Amino acid sequence: MTYRWRVPTPLRYAARPAAAVAAGLCLWLSFPDANLWWLAPVGVALLAGATLTAGARRGALLGLLGGLAFFVPVLSWSGVYVGALPWFALATLEALYIAAMSAVVGYAGRRLTAAGRTGTAYLVVPLAWVVQEWARAATPYGGFPWARLAFSQADSPLAHVARWLGAPGVTFAVAVVGTLLLAGVTSAVHRSWFRAAGAAVVAVGLVAVAPLVIALPTDGRAVSVAFVQGNVPQAGLEFNAQRRAVLDNHVSGTEQLAARAPDDLSLVVWPENSSDIDPFRNPDAAAQIDNARRAVGVPLLIGAVLVQPPDHSANVSLFYLPGVAEPQRYVKLHPVPFAEYIPSREFFRMFTPAADLAGNFVAGHEVGIFRVPAAGGDYVALPTICFEVAYDDLMRDSVRAAGDDPSLLVVQTNNATFGYTAESEQQFAISRIRAIEHGRSVVHVSTVGVSGFVAPDGSVTEKTALFTADQRVAGPVVRTERTPADRLGAAPEWVALIGLLLLVVGSTRAARSVSVHEPSDRAPEDPTP
Repeated sequence: MTYRWRVPTPLRYAARPAAAVAAGLCLWLSFPDANLWWLAPVGVALLAGATLTAGARRGALLGLLGGLAFFVPVLSWSGVYVGALPWFALATLEALYIAAMSAVVGYAGRRLTAAGRTGTAYLVVPLAWVVQEWARAATPYGGFPWARLAFSQADSPLAHVARWLGAPGVTFAVAVVGTLLLAGVTSAVHRSWFRAAGAAVVAVGLVAVAPLVIALPTDGRAVSVAFVQGNVPQAGLEFNAQRRAVLDNHVSGTEQLAARAPDDLSLVVWPENSSDIDPFRNPDAAAQIDNARRAVGVPLLIGAVLVQPPDHSANVSLFYLPGVAEPQRYVKLHPVPFAEYIPSREFFRMFTPAADLAGNFVAGHEVGIFRVPAAGGDYVALPTICFEVAYDDLMRDSVRAAGDDPSLLVVQTNNATFGYTAESEQQFAISRIRAIEHGRSVVHVSTVGVSGFVAPDGSVTEKTALFTADQRVAGPVVRTERTPADRLGAAPEWVALIGLLLLVVGSTRAARSVSVHEPSDRAPEDPTP
């Protein structure tokens, strides 16, 4: 059914852009620090309302507007020490994906709605969100999957969907609820109360039923694990200039931990960059690490920077076993472009001297698997370094590599370069979604906080504060289960892509029976579902 109503021209000019901006702001506020998760569906509804019948060209512009309103504030931490240009460049790049998504929504939605297929038009929205985030996670330079709808839902009942369909499934669920909100409001405006009530009931029902239908297990064998949050002398990029102090802080914290460690302690974890002094080239750093190893007498997993190969660096996890001099190592598989390395450095240097602040880090080639001896039987610690936690395939590969061995996930990160911003809490929320998705405990440890233990149901214990030195001990469970999300892998995204393509093709065919053109600002009225 297609509704039409006459809208005063000035209001019509302002309504769609205002809705797009409001959508972006709602999406931003759904993430930490505000953490108003319920605003994510509202943001989806507002953006869909602005673009669903706007056509491709206007949809793209509205999507760009909404994307900027979203990504500029949610990624503000990216420019806190390097300036506005890298921040706005990253936000604009990410917003372009929202623009492309909105162009597709506007193109297909306008044609399907004009052909009387409003219900089908609504389905375009959640499918487009999943595909857009998939593209954003893969391109360019390996992608940047930060601030996905799923990662705003760590405290939401919809987080349970991660167990079955992974992070893409949570995004789809959020977008479905948002689309139902739009359908309900639209029906209410046109006094179709039965339709409005039905949409509202289904939307609320999805949120309420998800935790009832999808149980999150917390069983498993408890193991005693500790982490050390050593803190840094100073927030910001200069923390690297005091690398020895950072290492000493973690050694001191480990010695304090040893004085009160339980007898069954099996593993101590340090964060990323806890030793930015290469212990293989600096005897002083190696001696300090040996002091910490002797103090606790159990396996020690540290984050280090190695100067290798020549003229390059490697961001690594080093796993030291008692009595074994040579540590096992995991080299970060996905160095962060424009931070740990610069693609086409000479080109980007023309725009900003900040291009020279990035390192020359190389990528590893193998998933990290560290076997930890424990009184009740060995288990596997699966290391992930910093932003790698946001990449679906890296996390799936890590869990798959553990095979049938009981395991837990370890996220080692360094948030010192982002100061007192929301970045640390945003990353911690991602670890909570990963715990649910893979049915694994997560030991999330940061140089400066926040750190904590995450249970397989996403609940949190022993969480620390920002920029404090701290040590915590807990008993996370190790598990062997492969969740439905692990088994499905990328299938939900492929299904979304195929479904979206079919709808776009179908909308083109549907338009042949109806005269549909790109919207004109002079049109006195717009068809709206």
